[in-house]
Order: sequence, then structure tokens, then C-alpha cells
Amino acid sequence: MFKSTALLLVLSLMSEHSSGFAPIVPSSHLTPSSSTFSSTSSKSTHVLLHQFNTKVKDQEQQTTQKTTQQKKSPFAFDVPWNNNGESNPELDLDTTNYDSTLATPNNDEGGFSYSQFAKTYPNINNISIATIKTASADLLAQILLSHTPLNGIDWDRTVLFGTFGALYSGAFQYWYQVNVFKKIFDGVDEFTSLPFEDKMKDTDGLKTLAAQTAVDLTVLTLVYLPTFYSFKAAIFSGSTDPSVWVSTGLDNYSTNFAKDELDLLRVWVPADLVCFSVPLYLRLPVRHVVSFAWTAYLSFTRGGH
Repeated sequence: MFKSTALLLVLSLMSEHSSGFAPIVPSSHLTPSSSTFSSTSSKSTHVLLHQFNTKVKDQEQQTTQKTTQQKKSPFAFDVPWNNNGESNPELDLDTTNYDSTLATPNNDEGGFSYSQFAKTYPNINNISIATIKTASADLLAQILLSHTPLNGIDWDRTVLFGTFGALYSGAFQYWYQVNVFKKIFDGVDEFTSLPFEDKMKDTDGLKTLAAQTAVDLTVLTLVYLPTFYSFKAAIFSGSTDPSVWVSTGLDNYSTNFAKDELDLLRVWVPADLVCFSVPLYLRLPVRHVVSFAWTAYLSFTRGGH
């Protein structure tokens, strides 16, 4: 509305000043006052024209800015500085409390994420890994180490290791190495989340690491090995009496104790130092990697009838 009114006003003034529609007055009839009026009218016309052009330019710039903002990509964002790297007060953003997860794409719609599954269902994850690991390690020992043909595989022995892996390595081991250790040892979460350099400087954390390793070696010696031999007796003894399984298992445990304990210390002292240093949700998955080789060895040396 303003533009139309101003345009008509300017055109009218310009026409009166320069076109043939203005009344022709002889120069002899011009008085000083009429000359002054003509000069004043001309100046007023130029002032109005300048104001009009300025206003039009301002409106065009505003229209251009609005159009640019409307066409801006939904993924684009303004930054709190201009092209010269100077601070932009209109976009003075507080980035100190910025939550990076808000800018992270939602992977839930992109498919299965093992890392997310391991964090959400750690117990199920470890039982599954332990079962598959121990059964596969036994098959590896039978086929590759003992050179057993496929039609001669001892499936009872494979069931023994799979069941033992699910109950001990999966369920029981997760319970005491994660849940119990978090309660009896202070700062487990904090220590496992530190970078390696900071872990080496954390005296209390290193003491806790050594204590966890000592407790685990004790459990391996007094619980793991006797349980393994009792499971073995349950599969191979031919008896349905649990007391026979336990007595037979303890006899085999005592007979093989010296050799088993030496092998256990050589493998699990360095392995525990690594396992108890990684984040808690990765503790048992990392342990299963070492345990696969250990189980294959145990199957080869102690798994037969």
C-alpha cells in the first residue's frame, strides 16, 4: 500500500515539474516568490524520490531474506559466527551444555545393533555367547585336535560343554563378575571407563583390579574346576545319582589338580587383568574370546571319557 501511494505521489510531482501538463508561465511574470516555490518543489521531489528508493531497497532486502530462510534446507543450521569468524550476537548459542546425542542419528530404525543389544540384554547376550562358544570349542577339539571324523563326533560330550557354558560361563560368571564385583569393589565403573594412561595412574583402581583378579582365580580353582568335573561325571558316569556325579567329579579334580592349576594360572592371570579393565558390558564378551581357546584345550585334555 505504501509503495503504491508513494509511487503515485512521486510521478505526480515529477509530471508537474517536467511535463507539458504544468501551466506555462512567462518568465517575465515569474516573481521571486514563484521562483522560490519552483526551486522548493524541485528539492522536495528529489527528497521524496530518494526516500522512496531507500524504502523500496529495504523492503526488497527483507523479502529476499525471508525467501532465503523459507528455502533453507531442513538439515541446515545457523552458527553463532559470521563469515569473518566474528561472533554473531543474534545467534549467541550456549554450547557448554550441548548434548551430542541429540544430533546423533537414530540407529534404532536402521537395523540391529549388537552393541545396543549387549548393553540392553547383557545376561542373555552372555549366556548365548557362552553356550555357542563352549559347544564350538569342544567340536573344534574333537575334529581338529583329536582328528575325529564327523560321523564319530561324541555329541554327549558337546552337550556337556554347551550346558556347562550356559550355566557357569554365561549365567553364574556374569552374576559374580559383574553384579557382585560392583558391590564389593568400589570404583569399578569409574576405573573401567578411564583411558589406559589414566588407569595406570589410578592407584586405587589398580589395587581393585588386582583384588578382582585374585578373587576370580580363587573361584576358578575352587568352583569352576570341581563343577566342570561334576558335569562331566553327570554325562559319562551312567548314573542318575547326583551324589555319584559329585564324588566322581571331585576325585578327578583332585587327581588333575596340579596340572590344571598351573595351566589355569598361566592363562587367566593375564586374561583377567585385561577383562577387568574394559567397560563392564564388554567384560564377559572379551573373556569369552580367551575362554574359547581355554575350553578347546580343556576339552582336548580332559573332555574325553
